[in-house]
This record gives sequence, C-alpha cells and structure tokens, in this order.
Amino acid sequence: MKRTADISDFLQPLRDKPYQAYLSNALQVADVLDWVLQQLGKSEVWQTSFSISEEFIRRLFFIEKSGLVTKFNLVLDHKATNKTLKLWAFITQVINTTYLADNHSKVLLVRSEKGEVVSIITSQNLTRGNRCESAVVTTDLDIFRTLHAQIQDLITNHSVPLNELFARRIAAD
Repeated sequence: MKRTADISDFLQPLRDKPYQAYLSNALQVADVLDWVLQQLGKSEVWQTSFSISEEFIRRLFFIEKSGLVTKFNLVLDHKATNKTLKLWAFITQVINTTYLADNHSKVLLVRSEKGEVVSIITSQNLTRGNRCESAVVTTDLDIFRTLHAQIQDLITNHSVPLNELFARRIAAD
C-alpha cells in the first residue's frame, strides 16, 4: 500500500459493512488480505489469479509469518506457467497448494477457524502495479459458498497441481 494510503479510507470493518467496493491504485490485494485476516483471525485462504509475482509472494510470506493463515490454496493460469515455474521454489515455501488451470478469475476467499467468511472479487492479478484496480468485498455466506464450490470444482476437475507439473519438467530435462 502507498505509505500515504490508509485502508480505512477505502474499506470499513467487515462487521459494519457486509457489502463494499473500491476502485483505487492505492490498495493491493495483499493489503486487503492482511486487513481481512486481522479481523477474522486464523483462516484458510483460496486465491485465484492469472499470474503471480515475486513481490506478491514476499508479501504473502510475511502475512503467513503472522500465523493467521492456516492453509493457502492458489490457482493460477496455465498460460503463465513459465513465469510460475521460475518462482516455484519460493511459491512452495509460502503457499500450501498451487494449481494450474485455464483461469483468468481473480477471487480471494477467506474462511476463519470460527466459520466467518469473506469473498473478494477483484480485477488485480497477484502482481504489483500502480494501476487502478477494483474489488467487491462481502461477508455474504451464499456468495462464499457458491464461489468456494466453483473453485473446488476447478481444483478437483480442471487443474494440474504445480508440484506434479514441476516434477514432470525436471524429469524431462
């Protein structure tokens, strides 16, 4: 987040506003994830994106170091495979399970150990840019259940686990 930006200028506490949105170049999806975890406590995370950058993985490393992420599940697009494989060693140190699929969605789901849920649908890939990005943030359980079921289907029926793909590539080399 830009040093002059305060997330409270864009988002209100989840308990106060179950549906909210923003359009800004001051927030990054990692800022929003950190903000959600601070409110929910220990949680499992599902994230979908077209691609990921080293800078974002570094942010996740420090978010996970806080102890608030119990498991991180990531789905990236097949078309970004070469970039993803270059980051594989770092990704596996930070993210529990990474999958590759035909995916262009940018969804972040968080479910706390207490059962609280947050769904975030954003325009931002897991990369750093100084462009305006938008997101809708909601604690609506039906929206979470719908997106969670669809992400689980994507993982189970339409993806390749990154560790298997990487092992195949090493064997081929």
